[in-house]
Parts: sequence; structure tokens; C-alpha cells
Amino acid sequence: MDSSNLPSLHEEGSEELLESSSAFSPSNVPPRPATHHSLQKYSPLDWQGFFDKEDDITIPGTNDVFHVYTSGSEGPVVFCLHGGGYSGLSFGLAASKLKEKAHVAAMDLRGHGKSSTDNDLDLSIDTLCNDVIAVVKAMYRDSPPAIILVGHSMGGSVAVHVAAKKAISNIHGLVVVDVVEGTAMASLIHMQKILSSRAQHFPSIEKAIEWSVKGGPLRNVESARLSIPSTLKYDESRNCYTYRTPLEESERYWKGWYEGLSEKFLSCPVPKLLLLAGTDRLDRSLTIGQMQGKFQMVVVRHTGHAIQEDVPEEFASLVLNFISRNRIGPRGVEIPGIRSWKQ
Repeated sequence: MDSSNLPSLHEEGSEELLESSSAFSPSNVPPRPATHHSLQKYSPLDWQGFFDKEDDITIPGTNDVFHVYTSGSEGPVVFCLHGGGYSGLSFGLAASKLKEKAHVAAMDLRGHGKSSTDNDLDLSIDTLCNDVIAVVKAMYRDSPPAIILVGHSMGGSVAVHVAAKKAISNIHGLVVVDVVEGTAMASLIHMQKILSSRAQHFPSIEKAIEWSVKGGPLRNVESARLSIPSTLKYDESRNCYTYRTPLEESERYWKGWYEGLSEKFLSCPVPKLLLLAGTDRLDRSLTIGQMQGKFQMVVVRHTGHAIQEDVPEEFASLVLNFISRNRIGPRGVEIPGIRSWKQ
């Protein structure tokens, strides 16, 4: 969910989004066939070019199955949580660099991507947190390696709540990507209008990818080619593609995602990094916390809300520098002269 950038999206792009929506509507005149060049430029990319493997993690005692992409074999685990309406492949381009020095895991959250649950519409913060905890425990059992939680937008809120619960014993770092409580809460009143003004239907996956970079949330064509297909489903009744996740139906949960987020973030007893696409997004609590040195903050220039997609190499470098700066190794914080330290 593009919560921290909603007002600007509405002001700058609503007319363009509405035009795109009507252009792709199957009730209107069919669009001209895509040219060969267009099909090539916006053709989907396979996950195997960016991750090493994919797995379905079944949660014991339930029918819930979560899809997880993994890559790399050394270093701590960088466990990635995507934003609302995105998927684990949102971190694909960054993973191809992160895996050089870390093990990367990126899951499709409930109601997203290839994950399947008994209730895909339950996107409450408690349910999402419990899902992540269950997946981590199923993957690593009772002896998890050192974990750095990385969350974008809605996934950033989930990461903060998971860290605050202290249900996973070996979390050694927290990276939150472009979500701040104050801006997010103020933006919620605009959300339904923003969601309804998006292009809703696409005659092909290529057209959806094209729209995502021309009128949608992304600025990196390569990342869009990788991640966008996993955010779509085919609507046979309308003979077109539409969104896999009906975010407009999750409104009852939006407030719970962001309310109290700043204080919860500041209270997490691990090293913290906040990546922002603009300096205007710090609320009062975070401004004070940053002045007190409670977390590291980096403003990433020339990017949109999805920092990890728009500038994946810079994003990966920032995460790896954070890991190095805090001396987080595969089993925990590494102090010279001492093998490892666990919380």
C-alpha cells in the first residue's frame, strides 16, 4: 500500500490514472495491438534470474501456505516483507546483490502473490504478524540464524510489530522502508479515492507492467517486469487482468497498521534503519528519536515510494552497510575477540 506517498499521488496523477483506467477497460474500444518492441520492453521476467529457489511453507495445523523466495547461503538472514498490493518479488533486484553477503528470504504475505490461506481478506496487523512469526519458525525451527527484518510500507509496519512482540529470539536488526506513522495516518482518508483511480483492468500482463511505470507506483522497468505479474490475477469474466489483492476491501485494517507505529519502532531493542524517499515524512516522535540517536535514517534521492524497486542497488548497499556497521554476523553480533553474542 503506497500509504506514505498518497497525497502527492492524488494531486499529481489522478487524471492520468483515470485516463489509464478507462483506456484499459474492456467495456470500451479495444486497445491497438501492442507492437513487438512494446511486448519486449515490458515482457515479464522470471524469478529464477534473481532468487535461487522458491518454497511453499505450510503452517502446521492450518491450511495456510506461504510462498517464500530465497537466495544466498552465507551471512545473516535478511527477511523481507513487502507492502500492500506488492509481493515478495518486490525485493528481487535487490536480492541479487544482497545475496553476495547475506541469505535473503522474501515471502508473499497473506492475500498476496502465490500465498494461500483460509482467509486471504484478513489483513489485520495481528494476523499478518502471526503469519510472519509462523513462517520464520517453520523455516528455521528453534535455532534461527541472526535475522534482519526489512519491511516496506505496510510490510514495514508488520516488521516493527513482529520485532516488538519479541516472539523471534534472534532478531538483530530492523529496516523500515518509507513508512512513517504521521504521514500514513493522515493519508488514509485519501486511500479509497487513490485505489479507485488506479487503472483497474489490463488486456495483458505487458500492459499492466507498462502502466505501473508510466502511471503507477514504480520507476524501474526491470523491477516492474519482475514484480508486477505476481500482483495480478486473470479475470475470466472480463477477459483481462486485475489486481490479486483487493486492497479497497481491507479498509477496516488500515488504521491498525500505522497507529502507534513510531513509538513501537523506537522501542524495539535492536539497531534500526529508516529509509525514506523524502525528508518531509518524519513525524514528531521520530524527529525527536532521530535527534537522540535512537535510529539511523537515510533519505534516498530520486526514487518513489518503492525504494527497493526503484533503486535496488543503492537499497541493497544501504542494507549491507547497516549490517556491517552493526557487526551482524550469521549467528548474531560479532565482537572482536568473541565468537558471537545472542540476545
